[in-house]
Amino acid sequence: MNSDERICSIALTLCPGIGHIGAKRLIEGAGSAVEVFRNRKELPEILPGINPATVTALDCPAAFLRAGQEMEFVEKNRISCLTLKDEAYPSRLRECEDAPIVLFFKGNTDFNRLRVINMVGTRRATDYGKQFCADFLHEMAVLCPDVLVVSGLAYGIDIHAHRAALANRLSTVAVLAHGMDRIYPFVHRKTAVDMLADGGLLTEFLTETNPDRFNFVSRNRIVAGMCDATVVVESSEKGGSLITADLAVGYHRDCFAVPGRASDAASIGCNRLIRDNKAALIQSAEDLVCAMGWMPVSKAEKPEAVQRNLFPDLSEEEEGVVHILSCRGDLHINTLVVEANLPVNRMSALLFELEMKGVVKALVGGVYHLR
Repeated sequence: MNSDERICSIALTLCPGIGHIGAKRLIEGAGSAVEVFRNRKELPEILPGINPATVTALDCPAAFLRAGQEMEFVEKNRISCLTLKDEAYPSRLRECEDAPIVLFFKGNTDFNRLRVINMVGTRRATDYGKQFCADFLHEMAVLCPDVLVVSGLAYGIDIHAHRAALANRLSTVAVLAHGMDRIYPFVHRKTAVDMLADGGLLTEFLTETNPDRFNFVSRNRIVAGMCDATVVVESSEKGGSLITADLAVGYHRDCFAVPGRASDAASIGCNRLIRDNKAALIQSAEDLVCAMGWMPVSKAEKPEAVQRNLFPDLSEEEEGVVHILSCRGDLHINTLVVEANLPVNRMSALLFELEMKGVVKALVGGVYHLR
């Protein structure tokens, strides 16, 4: 990806009144951020119905000046600038309507590995919540050592999830609510630095951005959107982790919650998520791994390859899905999306067609089985 696309993507985020959804639609319609600006005056023809105010807003020299300054900081500090066009951009997040058009990353990990979860919860974690983080990720390291653990570096459950991941040699990423020129809270700086070797720090915000309250809500959509599953460990009646859970459900991601006693204030939110069927109850990493269809398949259990001549009417994409399932066994739809490198809406359509043809069967929790 050339620097022009990066600078134009950053500049697009700075044009007044466009927003996340508007910016993403402009890029999808024009083909790239560069083309959005290059064909600014022709956009009404390229994108019928576009608001004239948007075309006016794109004439913003100050945005390019600020974008250039940000790129200088990025290059000086060896930070990765990821646009929607970059392969390294989180593919799960890219499918979300309000995905950020540019991300900044410092660290070393693969956002597009087969298994990605986030662990979130109250900033006032109890010993119960802290111990669950430790036990859950210790068990996860045995069952799925390739999993990426995402959280927000905040006090409470977030920081304990990061530290438990590090202790068990799991890759872990913190999504920040501010720019890369600071760490908030500062007391978590050592943990943030430790994460850079296998994991790292991710943000959509430019330098000089303060960790204001509304930035945390915006941050939560990235946490939810880039993962296969959200795990709420502890939550009071209100809180950011419940927002993350709602976002995950809206993105058609799996959501899990750890139950607590009815009298525990720190478990009110989790218990309600379970009661309202917004989250599945889990008590261990094995519960999540089973629900997601991530249990390893031994060679003895691996299904035999499907004979191609049994399904003569399959399209090339359908054949690809069948091949993946025949080699890997039962898989969650999010894993299929990553394996096949297809958008989630396209994969859903393919799986529906394969179900209608009697080739695959939908199991509980978004898992698919080859008949």
